[in-house]
Amino acid sequence: MAAKKTGADKTAKKKTAKKTPAAKRKKAGAQASEDKAPSATPKKTPSPKKAQGASAGVAAEVLAGEGDKTVTDLGDELTSGKKSVAAQAARVLDEIVDAKPEAVVPIIDRYAAVIGGSARRPAQSAAKALPQMARIAPARVARHLPKLKEGYDGATPPGKDGLVRTFAGLCTASVAYQKRLEDVLNKALSEADAKTLIQWSQVVLPALKGEPHARARATVEGRLGRIPKVHAQKIADFLGIKLRLRYR
Repeated sequence: MAAKKTGADKTAKKKTAKKTPAAKRKKAGAQASEDKAPSATPKKTPSPKKAQGASAGVAAEVLAGEGDKTVTDLGDELTSGKKSVAAQAARVLDEIVDAKPEAVVPIIDRYAAVIGGSARRPAQSAAKALPQMARIAPARVARHLPKLKEGYDGATPPGKDGLVRTFAGLCTASVAYQKRLEDVLNKALSEADAKTLIQWSQVVLPALKGEPHARARATVEGRLGRIPKVHAQKIADFLGIKLRLRYR
């Protein structure tokens, strides 16, 4: 004789019956969503090495006169104001500067136009090229000194570094430029952070002679007691002086 079902058995059966359709519906809905969802295909981003290789290839074609563009065309793109176009032109021009720096002498004016601007990549490219141009064609760079000096305050950090190195390069090329550049170089040395001051001291001071050198050196020495000792010691070693004992 079959045993009678207890009340607990009936309750459990009802709960199971109620849960099963809901669980099935949930599972079916999830499966449908998966079926409908488009398969995500990750976009491939060119690696820096591939991008550099492509830029080097274009640069080689430009230098050989076999490409669709000339150095002047690249200079126009660098100053176009179009971010991606300017960035690509900057990459190619950097390769040209590495291979044959004198090839970009005709676009010194384009570099002068962007080194003090807010667009970081064109400014970086100009910061790489102009210090070399200051040695190769100092007179061509000097034509743009008013614009270069005016752009210093608003330049990006790479732009400022390029400007300081360019100004130092001009002073190395001829002491005649010292008088025109002493003020901006002293300003740079007085405002630079400690790490940058180390680098600029090693670039600027050897480029100056006579009184301009003495005044720039005094500017640097006057800051040694106000910057971290670890950086001050490096500058003191470069200057060949003993760092004064500090008291708190």
